[in-house]
Amino acid sequence: MGRVLGVDLGARRTGVALSDPLGLTAQGCETLEGRSTAALLADLEKLARREEVERVVVGLPLDMSGDEGPAAARARRFAAELAARLGLPVELWDERLTTVQAERALVGGRVRRGARRGRRDRIAAILILQSWLDAQRLARETT
Repeated sequence: MGRVLGVDLGARRTGVALSDPLGLTAQGCETLEGRSTAALLADLEKLARREEVERVVVGLPLDMSGDEGPAAARARRFAAELAARLGLPVELWDERLTTVQAERALVGGRVRRGARRGRRDRIAAILILQSWLDAQRLARETT
């Protein structure tokens, strides 16, 4: 499968995760803070080239009803820009409740409130990417 980059696009911070070369597990990579879209695209391009990424998964923030709001429209635009810049497949993946799951994990791990911010976004990116990886593996096993 090759390496896959996972992105949790936020208004203030963007969490980034990276799969292992076999595409089995997702690991946290970094949290990119306060960047313009152009700077964020450049940073992700540099990371994708360095890590020999073959595909990108961007979290799609759907409402609980499954409807798309302004954040989902932003994620769609960003994914299209990233695909054009990288020349790689970029997929959108439902990210509902990943931030809540990430926050619960940090609270359960007794991480102080101030230290949670950057970690929460990186963990959300891990959850998005791992969910996508698991779905791909399940699809291969059932075909």
